[in-house]
Amino acid sequence: MILSCNNLKKSFGSTDIILDASFHIEDREKVAVVGINGAGKSTLLKMIIGELSADSGNVILSKGKTIGYLSQHQDLNGDFTIYEEILSVKQHIINLESQIRETEQLMKTASDEQLDNLLKDYSNLNHKFEMLDGYAYKSMVTGIIKGLGFTNEEFSKPVKTLSGGQKTRVALGKLLLTAPDIILLDEPTNHLDINSVAWLETFLLNYAGSVIIVAHDRYFLDKVVSKVIEIENAKVMTYIGNYTAYSEKKAMLRAAILNQYINQQQEIKHHEEVITKLRSFNREKSIKRAESREKMLSKMDKADKPIELNASMNITLETNTISGNDVLTIRSLSKSFENNHLFFNADIDIKRGERIAIVGGNGTGKTTFLKMITKTVTPDSGDIILGTNVNIGYYDQEHQVLNSNKTLFDELQDTYPSLNNTKIRNILAAFLFTGDDVFKHIKDLSGGERGRVSLAKLILSKANFLILDEPTNHLDITSKEILENALNNYTGTILYVSHDRYFINKTATRILDLTQNNFVNYIGNYDYFTQKKAEFIGQTSDSLDINNNINSNQNINSINSDLSKLDWKSHKEEQAKQRKRKNDLTKIELEIEKLENKNLDIDEMLAREDIFSNVSKLIELNTQKNNISKQLSKLYEEWEELAQ
Repeated sequence: MILSCNNLKKSFGSTDIILDASFHIEDREKVAVVGINGAGKSTLLKMIIGELSADSGNVILSKGKTIGYLSQHQDLNGDFTIYEEILSVKQHIINLESQIRETEQLMKTASDEQLDNLLKDYSNLNHKFEMLDGYAYKSMVTGIIKGLGFTNEEFSKPVKTLSGGQKTRVALGKLLLTAPDIILLDEPTNHLDINSVAWLETFLLNYAGSVIIVAHDRYFLDKVVSKVIEIENAKVMTYIGNYTAYSEKKAMLRAAILNQYINQQQEIKHHEEVITKLRSFNREKSIKRAESREKMLSKMDKADKPIELNASMNITLETNTISGNDVLTIRSLSKSFENNHLFFNADIDIKRGERIAIVGGNGTGKTTFLKMITKTVTPDSGDIILGTNVNIGYYDQEHQVLNSNKTLFDELQDTYPSLNNTKIRNILAAFLFTGDDVFKHIKDLSGGERGRVSLAKLILSKANFLILDEPTNHLDITSKEILENALNNYTGTILYVSHDRYFINKTATRILDLTQNNFVNYIGNYDYFTQKKAEFIGQTSDSLDINNNINSNQNINSINSDLSKLDWKSHKEEQAKQRKRKNDLTKIELEIEKLENKNLDIDEMLAREDIFSNVSKLIELNTQKNNISKQLSKLYEEWEELAQ
């Protein structure tokens, strides 16, 4: 055991945040802390590192062990470049290397007597240098910077010019390079693209120390953690397993608690009915029996009523009109910013009812692509054609159209005056605005809170083509699940950019991978995308060294073309199967109709006097009728199989 937390308690004013929290962390263990926004996850991390003092209880770190912490917000400044800032973590090795070089210079001019001492010093310095992985520290720095999504060109970028998200990535790189015995990470995936998150997963899985993570990325948690610490209503519980295992156990536990509460309520009701009946007899003996039952009832340890889940809310996405089948047609689309070429000659077709996720590294042009569709950015060349009756609803986390002087409630009510108070409160509650929160002014909200209000407005817009840029940012897991359900039941069309792989896996029917200036098409969810991409790379690894040819547009374009062809081929094969099935169904239905009509004609003939009085004709028609019956029976079975 490397860390032990015992009976931790923390309150702010009259609000209890953490009550009697006890858990421990083992060596090399990877642990998640989960709970809704505001549950106290960051507070718990801050108590562990000593940034916040607990009202009671204690945190015990094993002797000689070190601990490192990455908060959600970083304020790195100074004139260092990204490379220099992260390299500064290894300053002690750099100093040691300088000592070795100085000793080498001194040895060149030293006397015999001095040389013996210098050789001993030189040997000791080199041994220490090797023990600290001195020969590998530069490659480690480079690997971490690239793993976190920075390009070679960005190595020399001054830290003071970076965005908040980029500064957080730099701080994460410094922490990982420091390699403390325990790493505490507060939302480390918020500012990473999919490739960087996958890199971080591998890094943490192989990390020699322990890790405690606060994150809403369920795919990430499933891959990395083996224990989940949940904070709910100030109570802390520990579950063994990854996020999916926790979720299943949590659902079972909640169901058991609910059943226990219902059964106890039934028992209490039964006792109360018996007590009332006994008292109604108005006899001394029955009154004593009633009092005895009342005494027993008062001593009963009554279970609290389970708190209802926000996830039980049913948020529905609706459309005003049905669009044409061709929602969006893009031909020969290209976009560059000076020497930064995003994509060339892109051809994309989007059909009604599709839910398409765009994935790719940071800076590849995903958001720019969405803005070109909504006409806020002009393409260099190409055509963007919207289909018939297409009504766009756009969620842009950078340009949210909200009136800063209005309250949340007024913002929704003024935009959608037909909604009643209950509907407005329900939609706001789904995005974590409850009670008096709905009367906060927009100007007093954080960026994340404003994003959630914009998402709530979008859900009410009744557009039939939703374009979403990172819709799950700043949402907790419960709200993500509500949004997933709403999108999956939506009858319109959805095009979105997201780095949340779990969300993509749950909602996408098609994926566009923006890589090396091209959109590569995959028909399926995120698991299908990763499988097919891995299969293709495996197939081509013998004939093409992708890493050595990464700067060759010709090779990359060839890869993307082949990937598209593979996916297009499987899609066409599936379409061909579906067309054949429909054609076969139509043929069978026509044959059934033909035979049923013939059967009716025979029935009419059998009712005629000149027929039923003619024995040979009667036998002939009945034989035909039996044959028709057998044929129909066989056709009905074939139709049922095809229809299923």
